Amino acid sequence: MPGVTPELLALLQTPEGVEALAAAAVLVDGEPLAAASALRARGFGAELAAAALTQASLRHRAAVKFGSDATRMFFTRHGLEQATRAVVADRRAARLAAHGVETLADLGCGLGSDALAAARQGISVYAVEADPLTAALAAANAAAAGLSDLITVTCADATTVEVEKYDAVFADPARRQTGRGRVFDPKAYSPPWDFIAGLAERVPRTVLKLAPGIDHGLLPPGAEGEWVSVGGDLVEAAFWCGPLARVPRRATLAGTGELTGTGTERAPVGPVGAWFYDPDPAVVRSHLVAEFAALIGGRLGDPEIAYVYTDDPVDTPFARRLGVTDVLPFSLKRLRALLRERGVGTLEIRKRGSALVPDQLRKDLKLSGPHAAGLVLTRVEGQPTVLLTEHSRPPMP
Repeated sequence: MPGVTPELLALLQTPEGVEALAAAAVLVDGEPLAAASALRARGFGAELAAAALTQASLRHRAAVKFGSDATRMFFTRHGLEQATRAVVADRRAARLAAHGVETLADLGCGLGSDALAAARQGISVYAVEADPLTAALAAANAAAAGLSDLITVTCADATTVEVEKYDAVFADPARRQTGRGRVFDPKAYSPPWDFIAGLAERVPRTVLKLAPGIDHGLLPPGAEGEWVSVGGDLVEAAFWCGPLARVPRRATLAGTGELTGTGTERAPVGPVGAWFYDPDPAVVRSHLVAEFAALIGGRLGDPEIAYVYTDDPVDTPFARRLGVTDVLPFSLKRLRALLRERGVGTLEIRKRGSALVPDQLRKDLKLSGPHAAGLVLTRVEGQPTVLLTEHSRPPMP
């Protein structure tokens, strides 16, 4: 299906476009050619029919991030991929409002997820987006939400904005380049990293939304580094600067809980216990494994591996907990014999500190049998080790 253009976006906002979108929402799960034919049979032009079906499809996908709000928003595929999930944007906006922020410059607003969340907190937002189509979509989303009085969208270069006029700045630099895939080097961000990193010197209350793999060493002095996961997926890092910083490091499990600490503590090391914990990626990436271990009275089996063990089970939302049934040095022959003896035909494999490839290992193990189990490839006291565990279960709420 073709993408939206500024002209088609304007058409989709007319009464005819609204009618086409409503019809497309009913047809979106069907075969694409049949759906397009059905819309054209109702009198909609080919371009409008295609655009409406594209939006209906994107809105359906966007429900994961935006819930019911997605049914009235406008998207591009790329914009949807990069957009902040509503649960994360809402939490960030509430935190800004709690700090007394009344005006906010949103640099690189994308489709407007964070601007919408801030406006719902009563914050007046000046949203800036360099791409004309994306800026038009953000303005359309503000209008659809009834928040145009609080959100001003401008198509401009973020580096030209007089950010000092605002109580706070939120910046979400672009981390993709056309034809080159995802950008991992902050120096290749747009706007460039030097500009982004300097915002906190100009406006103390600055928040930077960054890729989860951002180097801790890039944190501005005194800033808080937060890593956020949703449903076990690590979705972003955020640097909270100046008076917005509360703690050195924070792991946020959206809708579940938070863990805070220095990010420099070292967990105790000891033998593998009866219970194994695989911490949430936000805990690992924020360097708060030691704080997590202290929370549950646990220990590491190896000082460099972020798996935690206890002798007794502890309920926690910050990790998946599995019972350990066997611990053995890695040996393919011995492991194959053990799994055959247990009748294990389905194996969920986790690994840290191992070069083995799980898919290849499954083939080499020649699994067969009616039972399921978990397998952990790791190191204990520096030695390659295999843990056989019960089958996976979700973390406790």
